[in-house]
This record gives sequence, C-alpha cells and structure tokens, in this order.
Amino acid sequence: MGRYGDEVAAMAVPLHDAGDFDVLIDRVGDARVVMLGEASHGTHEFYRWRALLTRRLITEKGFSFVAVEGDWPACARVDDSVRRRPDAPEDPRAALAAFDRWPTWMWANEEVVDFARWLRTHNAGLAKEERVAFHGLDVYSLWESLREILTHLREHDPEEVPTALAAYRCFEPHGEDPQEYAISTRFVPRGCENEVVDLLVRLRRQADADGARSFGAWQNAEVVAGAERYYRAVLGGGQPSWNVRDRHMDDTLDRLLDHHGSGSKAVVWAHNTHVGDARATEMSLSGLVNVGQLARERYGAEQVVLVGFGTHSGTVVAGEAWGAGTQVMSVPPARPGSLEDELHHTAPGAALFTFPRSEQPDLLTTTLPHRAIGVVYHPERERWGNYVSTVLGERYDAFLWFDQTTALHPLHTRRVDVLEPETYPSGV
Repeated sequence: MGRYGDEVAAMAVPLHDAGDFDVLIDRVGDARVVMLGEASHGTHEFYRWRALLTRRLITEKGFSFVAVEGDWPACARVDDSVRRRPDAPEDPRAALAAFDRWPTWMWANEEVVDFARWLRTHNAGLAKEERVAFHGLDVYSLWESLREILTHLREHDPEEVPTALAAYRCFEPHGEDPQEYAISTRFVPRGCENEVVDLLVRLRRQADADGARSFGAWQNAEVVAGAERYYRAVLGGGQPSWNVRDRHMDDTLDRLLDHHGSGSKAVVWAHNTHVGDARATEMSLSGLVNVGQLARERYGAEQVVLVGFGTHSGTVVAGEAWGAGTQVMSVPPARPGSLEDELHHTAPGAALFTFPRSEQPDLLTTTLPHRAIGVVYHPERERWGNYVSTVLGERYDAFLWFDQTTALHPLHTRRVDVLEPETYPSGV
C-alpha cells in the first residue's frame, strides 16, 4: 500500500451507481454553484459520471441550468431543444451534431446526447419558466455571435441594425480569422474596440428594457466584446489570454445566475484547469486565475463546490495538433509520485472522495503532480508535461477517481477548418 493508503481507505467511497453520490450531495447542501471538472475533454467516464451527478443535482437540489465550456450560440440551440421551444429540434442530437468548432467532440458526443435527451424528458413535466437550461460560457464565437445579433435586431429592433453592422464590417476585412485581426491591432491599436463597446452598451440597455427577450442578444454582445479582448491578448501569449477567457466565463456565469433569478443555481462543466482553484496550483505562480477561484471569491467558498476528476491510464479522444483529426490515443500509466500514481496503488477502481473542511490528511495538503490532458495530446511527453502541481484539498472540495478509463464517443470525427489560435495552456 502506498504512502497515503490509510488516508485513501478512510475517505474513498466506491462508485457503482449514482446512489453512491449521497455524501457529496449532502456536502453540496445549499450551495449555489457546483463545478464539475474533467482531466481531459475526451474521456467517457468523466462525461458519464458527471452527467449522473448533474441529474441528481437537478432533481434533488433544484439546480436551474448547466453551463459548459462551450460557445454561447451553439449551446443556445441545444438549450432550445432541451427546453422544448417551438421550432427547435425534438432530438437534441441534431443540435449537438451541428457543433462545428474544433474540437467538435467536446460537446458533439454520444455522452452529452444522452444527458441532453434526459434533460429534455425531464423538462417535459415542468412549466416553461421552470425548465432547466443548457448554456455556453466560452468566448470564441465572435463572428457567430455577431450574426446572431444581426438576426435578432432585424426582427426585434431594426433601428439598431446599423450599430451591429458597423461592428461586423469592422471585423469583416479579416475574413473571420482572429489571428489576422489580432495582428492588425499592432498597427491600429484600438482595432474594433469602439464599435464593439457601442454595440454592447446599446444591447445592455435593450436587455434592461425588455428582459428575457433580448438577453441572448446581450450575451452575444458580451461574447463579441470578450472575444475581441481575447484575440488581442493572444498576441502576448500565455497568461493575459487565459485570464481574459476565464474572467469572461466567470462574468457569464454571474450574468446567468442573475438572469435565472435570485434562487437560481448553476452546475458548471469544464476542464479541471478551469474548475479547480488556481491558487492551489502552480498556475498562480504565473499570475493565472480560473473560474473556480473567481467563483469562490465572488460568492464565498461555502456557496461553491468544486469537484475534480482523475485517471491512471486508458484511452482518450484528442488531436495530435490544433485542428487535427480526432484520434483515440492511449493514456499511459501515471507518472510515478503523482496523485494518480498514488491513487492507482491505494484507491478502488472507481471512487468518490469528499474532503473534510478541516483537519485534512496529508494526501490533501501535500503538493503532488496532478494530470491534465488537453485537446492536443502527446502521450510520449508524459514524463515532463501534462501535469499541474496541486494541493488537492485546496484545489477541490471533492474528487472523482477512475483508475482505468476509455475514450468517449464523438458524433463525427472529420477534420474541421480552424482559425482560432490554440488555447493556453495545453489546449484546455
């Protein structure tokens, strides 16, 4: 038995089915935000068990919406389906299959289809205003969001169309290539910032006036503003662009909680690197923040429950380069001395760890390497990459462990054209 064997034995709850989440459900209590991570964007077990836990949070704790590390416009089409809106696909699979931004498999996969179908069925028994929503938090959909804004304004507020067209035409010369736009700001430092701010101010004002009808357009304007800042920051690389992105996701989450009402509660699905408090990792040494940290700071630690995920070995869906075709890759055994190596030798094959709030054992207070697999993955680099130094008990409130894992099931595996620059760090 490893160094932490007795501690693991005392904390581990073997996972057989969703009923084994009882301790964690109790820990959630009245928390307003529960964030569920993943150690990769391509692992079946992470997606399956995250969905099972989310079902219980919705049915037993009354959570109002699921917010994912995905684009607002694409997720809005899924939301229309699961909330059974007129003219939306009756099968959410159709909305998910339409995801066309690399890496498509993150949300266009059979595991998310299963959850979305369950959510649509669940919502059938609820009044329209009580139906559980599905939203995107991410920042990438600049041009898609601009087009959505134009469509909305042409139908509901034609007088504001020129404002949106001014922003669209400012970006248009760059051919929907964010890197080309970012480079142009070296020569025209303000870029399209003025046009974007003008559009955002007008749509905020409109949303204040007519509420829910214009909320989607307002959020699309926030995406445009966030994307403009993000692509500008990408030129500097590393920390600035990461922080712009995670602060955008944090602000979007807060906006959604406000939109859904004072008693609303959110489940967030994102990579561990976004969910687990950055202050408990080496990320903080580089000045990085993330959504988990920002939520704890905004709402208080007692209102936020952060749940990490991990695996020792198996298979995963990823790409060998940004924009490359989808592959099923081997995940080699975890690095010796890592968290995953310790749990491999001491924990059940599938287990839940819900951490004590005080008097934590050494496993939770010691800095250990913790695996993080991005959408771009090179298994041969495991010896010196793909790990984040972590104090587990400070980074998360609970942890789901799966010793052997398998690749998830994408809806399509075609290569797609990619204009967005690779995310930092490691394509997560």
